[in-house]
Amino acid sequence: MKNKVRSVKQLFDLTGKTALITGGSRGLGLQMAEALGEQGAKVVLSSRKQSDLDEAVAHLKNLGIDASAIAADLGKDSAITPLVDEALARLGHIDILINNAGATWGAPAEDHPIDAWDKVMNLNIRSIFLMSQAVGKRSMIPRKSGRIINIASIAGLSGNAPGTMQTIAYNTSKAAVINFTRTLAGEWGVHGITVNAIAPGFFPSKMTQGILQHLGEERLAKEAPLQRIGDDEDLKGVTMLFASDAGKHITGQTLAVDGGVSAV
Repeated sequence: MKNKVRSVKQLFDLTGKTALITGGSRGLGLQMAEALGEQGAKVVLSSRKQSDLDEAVAHLKNLGIDASAIAADLGKDSAITPLVDEALARLGHIDILINNAGATWGAPAEDHPIDAWDKVMNLNIRSIFLMSQAVGKRSMIPRKSGRIINIASIAGLSGNAPGTMQTIAYNTSKAAVINFTRTLAGEWGVHGITVNAIAPGFFPSKMTQGILQHLGEERLAKEAPLQRIGDDEDLKGVTMLFASDAGKHITGQTLAVDGGVSAV
């Protein structure tokens, strides 16, 4: 018997769903946590600093969202298992994993410190692999269901124009995130798991603060067809699409949310 067709509102409803969001204490991670929580998901945030997490949880609870937090430094392999252990203890299972924790480093390629390269790679791609592997094996594959959302960047889609940024490690790591997303989607589709990526353009955040000061928000806005940079709402729609049943037939995709920068 054919299932009843659900309404759009029902497709986007996350009531009863659970989510783990890394790098969730501020910026894009917190924005995505708001979106999931507002639609009914129970969320667990993770980042390095407990004070930032406490502030984020208080903010979410003020919005009526069921939220808690676990401090973890995902630049270290040893942090992965304890984080997943505790998240599963609190949530029971994980329906949605958002791999958002990341770092950048600015330096000319010829002088880029190797320890800085490793720091960026370990957090931006190695931790995504380890988090996805752990959550997949322990929760999503056994339940034949899951949504993984990886945060890439438009920096992973191209190089840097002369006189702009010198972020070879960051760009390389984000390009890796994009192909990691495609490859994992191909392997885990048989388990009912979708794997997609979001490639944000410029959004105000601690990570982009230096770039915004160096290049200027006005200049960056003028380079976008929409003549603006991202705001505190602009990732919510795509997050909901990839996290909910509205996107259940979408996998292996990377969607740029950049005001059109990557299209021209």
